[in-house]
Amino acid sequence: MSEMRDELADLVADVRAALEANRALGVVDESVLDPVVEAVAPADPPASAPTSSASTKEQPALIAVPPGSTLFAPGAESLADVRQALGDCTRCGLCEGRRNIVFGVGDPEADLMIVGEAPGFNEDRVGEPFVGAAGEMLDKMLVHVLGLQREQVYIANVVKCRPPDNRNPAPAEVASCLPFLMRQIAAIQPRLILVLGSVALKNLLDTTDGITRSRGHWRELHGIPVMPTFHPAYLLRNPAHKRLTFNDLKAVRARYDSLDGKR
Repeated sequence: MSEMRDELADLVADVRAALEANRALGVVDESVLDPVVEAVAPADPPASAPTSSASTKEQPALIAVPPGSTLFAPGAESLADVRQALGDCTRCGLCEGRRNIVFGVGDPEADLMIVGEAPGFNEDRVGEPFVGAAGEMLDKMLVHVLGLQREQVYIANVVKCRPPDNRNPAPAEVASCLPFLMRQIAAIQPRLILVLGSVALKNLLDTTDGITRSRGHWRELHGIPVMPTFHPAYLLRNPAHKRLTFNDLKAVRARYDSLDGKR
C-alpha cells in the first residue's frame, strides 16, 4: 500500500509539474483537467498554485496531460461528465459561426476510437462527426476492412466546432478543444486509436511528422496503441492512396483481433 501511495504521489507530482510548465507559458486552463487529476491524486494533495489568467484565445496548441504518464485511470469521469463540462462552449472564436457543437458519437465503451480533425459543413448541420461524403467512406472502411459498424466504435474530432470554409483549426482553437478530447479518451478507455489525417496526428501526438511519413506505423498515447492513416476526405481527392490506407486498416484489424476487441 505504501508503494502504491508513493507511485501515485510521484504521478501527481509529474502532472502538477506539467501544469506548472504550461501555466508559466499561459497555455493551460486547469479547470478542464481537474477531474482527471483528482482521479489519481492521493489524499491531502498539495495546494495548487493560482490559475493563470491568460486568455484561451491567445493560447497555442498543447497536450492536455504529460506524454508518457498513466493518467487515464478507469472511472475518472463519464462522457456525460465531459459533455456537461464542455457546455455551450465559447472558449474560442469558432463558437461565433457554428450551428452545432460536434462532440462525438458511438459506443462510450468502445475498444476502438477514431479521431479526426474538425467538423465540416454537414457535420455542423447534423451535430455528428463524419456524416458527409468522407463519413460514407469511413463507414465503408469500418465495415469492409475492420468488420465494424459505426455504432461499435467511438468517433470524435480534435476540434468540436467547424472552422470557417473548412480551413485547418488554428492553434488557439486546438488549445481550447484538445483537453476535452483527452478527457473523452480517458472516459472511453479505448484499447486502440485510429488517427485520421495530419492535423489530428500532429495535435493528438504532439509531433511535427506529417501523415505521409507516419501512416502505417504504430505510435502510442499514454499506453494506447495509435495508428495514423490518411483522412477519408484526402482519399476522396487522392484515390490512388486508398490501397495504403487499406493496408493500415488491416494492421488495425489484426491488432484489434489480437486484443479480442468487441464485435
